[in-house]
Amino acid sequence: MDFKFDRRSALKAGAAFAAAYSLPAGAQAKPTLRFAAVFSDKDIRASMIQMFAKEVEGDFKVEPFLNGSLFKQGTELVALQRDNLELGNIAPQDISKQIPAWSILTSAYLFRDANHLNAFFASDLGAQMKKMAEDQVKVKILGPTFFGTRQVGLTTKKKINTPADMAGIKLRMPPGDAWQLLGRSLGANPVPMAFAETYTGLQTGAIDGQDNPLPNVQAVKFYEVMSQIVLTSHLIGFDLLTVNLKTWQSMSPAKQKAFQAAADKATAWSAAEHLKREAELADSFRKLGLEIYTPNVGAFREYAQKIYLSSDEAKEWPKGMLEKINALK
Repeated sequence: MDFKFDRRSALKAGAAFAAAYSLPAGAQAKPTLRFAAVFSDKDIRASMIQMFAKEVEGDFKVEPFLNGSLFKQGTELVALQRDNLELGNIAPQDISKQIPAWSILTSAYLFRDANHLNAFFASDLGAQMKKMAEDQVKVKILGPTFFGTRQVGLTTKKKINTPADMAGIKLRMPPGDAWQLLGRSLGANPVPMAFAETYTGLQTGAIDGQDNPLPNVQAVKFYEVMSQIVLTSHLIGFDLLTVNLKTWQSMSPAKQKAFQAAADKATAWSAAEHLKREAELADSFRKLGLEIYTPNVGAFREYAQKIYLSSDEAKEWPKGMLEKINALK
């Protein structure tokens, strides 16, 4: 599948989608579903979307727009809500802007690993949060798109062992209150900056560091402008494969089932590939000259939890949800 990035193609696709649903029954053309994401075509998740598109091609044509080329980072959710987009890779932080209770899913050191993340979304607890999003934000969440464990990458050579060592470090975080809180929970001075601007920010000194899983660091070559990676493992990184509710409700139950199965297959493959890539990349970065080490993760976890539990966001968390997530196997 060839990826298209121009806005004119997007508008044509939107017109085709509208036309498909205006034709008489039995004469409908295959609808085009535009997919928007901030990740690049080199990302494992780009291959995930290719796999998903292949699975549903009997009923839909999926047209990906990557690199934030159709909608800027953080605006995809609103586009879904306004029926300006059919499919999106949505950050849970963007949902938490509209549903404060969702901020629990953006907190540091919540999920232990990818298996814990998937167990949550497959559980009744996950169903509760997805139903909350469907009722209040009017989008259908198909499932999490795990993209690795977030680690801190810095241009400075200062050794980092505890959150106190992060004081004064300008750490790029995506825009939004939830992301800024995450940066503060690491002891850093968070700086809101779009993903596409981060490489230049590191290069020019506008920021001292960024936090991303190692596959992201490799995909956009952040390693070229960093000197070290601190394995804080502070957040199991995931976004959400999300479909516009109007699009979802237009499907028959059988098509919905097939659509969900295709999403489950593609996201499971992507998660496995990310885990494999993470295991390989640390050694690769060391060979490129980066210093990679593990700090006092216990100190980081303790500090982060204190920051979160004393925040206004924690007051909105569903009662007992944190303990129930911790208890999931």
